[in-house]
Amino acid sequence: MEILQWIFFIIIIVFVVNFFLPTKGVSNITAKEAKDKFAKKDVQFVDVRTPGEYKANHQKKFANVPLAHLSKRTGKLDKNKEVVVICQSGMRSAKAAKMLKKQGFEKVSNVKGGMNAWV
Repeated sequence: MEILQWIFFIIIIVFVVNFFLPTKGVSNITAKEAKDKFAKKDVQFVDVRTPGEYKANHQKKFANVPLAHLSKRTGKLDKNKEVVVICQSGMRSAKAAKMLKKQGFEKVSNVKGGMNAWV
């Protein structure tokens, strides 16, 4: 029985570590670094918050594609262009960035701290 407990414990540890580790190929950038990318024409900006959150406060460059709808709307994004993803705190955008990377997007950046970090 003790061996089963250790195996279960190790599986849980692996799951937790995998959940919190950054996704390979996804850059975490600051709000300032995201603003610096506004001048570039080959960057797509996606805000994955709900429409209500987006309406209350958003940056004009960011298109609103709620996280729940992102997997259905990735066809409208260019996989060869960088995608900068933002949400309110950086958690949903991290999930979105991971999803985009798994779907073959080459360069994906997540804004650390999300709109909370926007100054």
